Amino acid sequence: MSEWMSLETPSGRIRGWLATPHVPPRGALVVVQEIFGVNAHIRSVCTTFAEHGYVAMAPAFFDHFEHDVQLRYDPEGVARGRELVEKLGFERALEDVKAAAAQLQEYGKVGVVGYCWGGTVAYLANTRLSLPAVSYYGARTVPFLDEQLDAPMMFHFGENDPSIPQTDVELHRQRHPEADIHVYPAGHGFNCDQRDDFHRPSAELALERTLGLFRRALRPAY
Repeated sequence: MSEWMSLETPSGRIRGWLATPHVPPRGALVVVQEIFGVNAHIRSVCTTFAEHGYVAMAPAFFDHFEHDVQLRYDPEGVARGRELVEKLGFERALEDVKAAAAQLQEYGKVGVVGYCWGGTVAYLANTRLSLPAVSYYGARTVPFLDEQLDAPMMFHFGENDPSIPQTDVELHRQRHPEADIHVYPAGHGFNCDQRDDFHRPSAELALERTLGLFRRALRPAY
């Protein structure tokens, strides 16, 4: 079952796309979008996690500025998305993630998974909010790599990603040897079937590894 719901944040009320499993949940995930909004791809990501037993919520961050932003994967969409995330900023994004995690606590422990811009938000949710996190091809993370991890962390990268050179991947390994870091024979956005760089084998393997981390990190204490 999936639906829009209301989410109260320190900067005002926004919406969140919520997908719930048909079985008792094993925990909950905050799904952090790319720069393109809570579009069909991000909603399908929430559905996939719900199919694996997690309540998944994707906050509609851009609701702070305008309603129902869903951008195309084209130059105009990229330009508009970059403008919106710069206007939003990481601090407000993290406030929204924190609010979403608080609302999801009724379902058990909470983790964060993010894609592209959202991959960096997921990383910062680990270092600043102490939430287990998985980052997919977060190209803006390098300036924050001196921050200390405070929960289990996993990174996914494409070896052919022009926005994240392998020297940056190596920096992740050097600064966070305790994290799980995986590199795939793919480009940027390999998890998104709406992108030219979609690579199904890499996406499937990354999902398997992601679910493994959350099974471990969100397991109930009892």
